[in-house]
Amino acid sequence: MEGNNNLKVARAPQESRAHSFWEMVRFALLALLIVIPIRVFVAQPFIVSGNSMVPTFHDNDYLIVDELSYRFAEPARNDVVVFRYPKDISKFFIKRIIGLPNDTLTIDGSKVTVKNERNPEGFVMEEPFVKNQSSNQLSITLKNDEYFVMGDNRIASSDSRIWGILPRNLIVGRAFVRLLPLYSISYLPGAYSLNII
Repeated sequence: MEGNNNLKVARAPQESRAHSFWEMVRFALLALLIVIPIRVFVAQPFIVSGNSMVPTFHDNDYLIVDELSYRFAEPARNDVVVFRYPKDISKFFIKRIIGLPNDTLTIDGSKVTVKNERNPEGFVMEEPFVKNQSSNQLSITLKNDEYFVMGDNRIASSDSRIWGILPRNLIVGRAFVRLLPLYSISYLPGAYSLNII
């Protein structure tokens, strides 16, 4: 009897280790089943690189990008979006939506005029987030599923003025939360509502 008890005591640590290992494997699989779909379909982190969105965003701002909303609604004017760069889809850019599908945009320096079906006479965009002047001259009419994006730092932004329209299918999502730097934590950072559509 005593020998059997010793045998059981000797087996217990091995069984315990095996049990712990399988518990860890189960936990890791469960975590992956939860985290991967969220990371792929709902939200993902994004670190701002460069100064094209100053003063709204600065280099190394850490954002969470909402990838879910645009599955149920279309991007809106003034949304700050993260997208795949049309000239190299392995790169990600962050810009503000200025033109929506079927808009006609006229850019005269820092003045942006938008004409569309709802506003055939056109309106000049209010852009209090733009802190510097640019000297671009451009007129463009967007087609279905085409967007025109610009950086808030107009004189230091590579955007639709340079490389053209942004196709809808390259938009990843919108800036949802800024987590870093800590003093700038905010929900929907860069959001600006415009009364005219």
